[in-house]
Amino acid sequence: MSGSKLVILGRQGSGKGTQAERVAGRLGLARIATGDIFREAARTGSPYGEQVQAYMREGDLVPDDVVVDVVRQRLAEPDAGEGFILDGFPRTVGQARALDELLDPEHLDLVIELEVPTEVALERLAGRRVCLDCGRTYGPESGPRCARCGGPLATRQDDTEAAIRRRLDLYATQTEPLVEYYLAQDRLASIDGTGDPDAVTSRVLRSIEGRFSRRS
Repeated sequence: MSGSKLVILGRQGSGKGTQAERVAGRLGLARIATGDIFREAARTGSPYGEQVQAYMREGDLVPDDVVVDVVRQRLAEPDAGEGFILDGFPRTVGQARALDELLDPEHLDLVIELEVPTEVALERLAGRRVCLDCGRTYGPESGPRCARCGGPLATRQDDTEAAIRRRLDLYATQTEPLVEYYLAQDRLASIDGTGDPDAVTSRVLRSIEGRFSRRS
């Protein structure tokens, strides 16, 4: 399944970052996480990064034109040409249409939606931490240091209770319509995102394999 073009959707706290990283590693795909790109820009203190950080701190979505431009540049990099999984984009139907235009005449192979109850998402988000050096995100069960670079872990600055609830509300009003959009294209697979991460990964991979089996 090298060369696959995938998107992973889900409300904040659904585990889509973890699953995107796992799937990318298993299938040899580039993981393109717009949130990580924005946080790195904010960490470096660039004028662009400060602008993005202001949106994220309030729990608001970054404007479509900014996000689409970031994705366009990232998809032009060589590793994305070997296949990718998008995490954090698209978040609106407008962004989805822009992605269709970016990929034309090709198209997405599959959109994976991770489904978790609101209470599970809130519990996960309350314990989420991020590496202050490389930006990698961890759950509450992690140790004090980043497994990738050894940097210290801390609560994300944009994970205040108010910002978390704002992001969940935004998902319900702006991102959930993507389900209907991709259902109409027969590109959506809804996956149970609760339980052990290994079990969720297995469900996601089976869904991807099933999509390609239907085509053979």
